[in-house]
Amino acid sequence: MHTIFEQQTGTWQYIVACPNTRQAVIIDPVLNLSLTDFKITATSADELLAVAETNNYTVTRLLETHAHADHLTGAFYLQQRLLTKNQPKALISTGHRIRQVQETFAAKYGVAQADLDQAFDHLFDDNETFPVGDLTAQVLHLPGHTPDHSGYRIGSNVFTGDSIFNPDVGSARCDFPNGDARALYNSMQKLLALPAHFRLYTGHDYPPADFGREPLAFVTVAEQLKGNKHVKQGTSEDEFVEWRRTRDATLNEPRLLHQALQVNIRGGRLPVSSDGSQRTFLLVPFHIPQFR
Repeated sequence: MHTIFEQQTGTWQYIVACPNTRQAVIIDPVLNLSLTDFKITATSADELLAVAETNNYTVTRLLETHAHADHLTGAFYLQQRLLTKNQPKALISTGHRIRQVQETFAAKYGVAQADLDQAFDHLFDDNETFPVGDLTAQVLHLPGHTPDHSGYRIGSNVFTGDSIFNPDVGSARCDFPNGDARALYNSMQKLLALPAHFRLYTGHDYPPADFGREPLAFVTVAEQLKGNKHVKQGTSEDEFVEWRRTRDATLNEPRLLHQALQVNIRGGRLPVSSDGSQRTFLLVPFHIPQFR
C-alpha cells in the first residue's frame, strides 16, 4: 500500500499491490494543471510511476472513484506510459453510471460521442469483484457527491473517494448535477456499518488550519463514528441533509471545474488540437448579458 498526497488539489492517490504477484492498481491519479501559466504537467503521475517501477509492480487497472471536478485524472497518461514500458494495458475503470455524467456534460463542453465511447476500458457493475493479483477487490456504489461515485474495498481497506472525509473535515458537497445529500448520507451510513477496525481511505484531505495536523490518508470506521463532525453516530438523516444543503448553497464552484470535467469524462484524454501542435484547448463557458 502506498499513499501519495497531491498538495495542490488536496488529493490522495493510492497504489495497492498484491505482495505475492506484484500486480497493482492505482486509484485516482492526478494530472497537474496550472492556471497561472496554462500548463499541464505530469509531476504527480510520474511520482506514481516511479513508485511502481521501484517496487517492480505490474499495474493492471487505473481506478477512478468518480468524475472529479477539482483535478484532471492522470489515468490515460499513466496507461500510455506503462505501455511504453512493455507492461500489459492497464484498464481505465470506473462505475457504470459514468455514462450518466458523460451525457450531462458532453453537450456543455462539445465532447464527441466517439471520445466518450473510448474513454473507459471497463465499467463496473455494483458490487462487482475483480482480482488484484491474489487479492480480491469489490466495487461499492456510493452516490451522493456525484451519481456515479464508487468506492473500492480490498480486504479491510475501503477507498472511499469523496463519499466521506476525515472526521474534522466531515463530508463533500452534493450540489453537482444529480448530486444528492440524502444519497450521500446513506452512502456514509453504508461505510459506517462496516466493522469498526476497517480503514476508510479518503479521496481528499483539507486539514483545518487551526488543527495543526498533516494530511491523513485514512481513519478507522470507529474513529469516524466517534468524531465525524457531519455524520458521527447519532446524527439523523434530516439533520445532515438540512446542514449539507444549506452549506452547499454558499459554495463557489471548484477552481478547475470546467477543465477537469471535460477531461475526466474522456477518461483523462485531452482534446486533440486541430492544428496538430502540442497545444490543447479546453472550453470555459461564460455568461453573456444582453447588450443593447
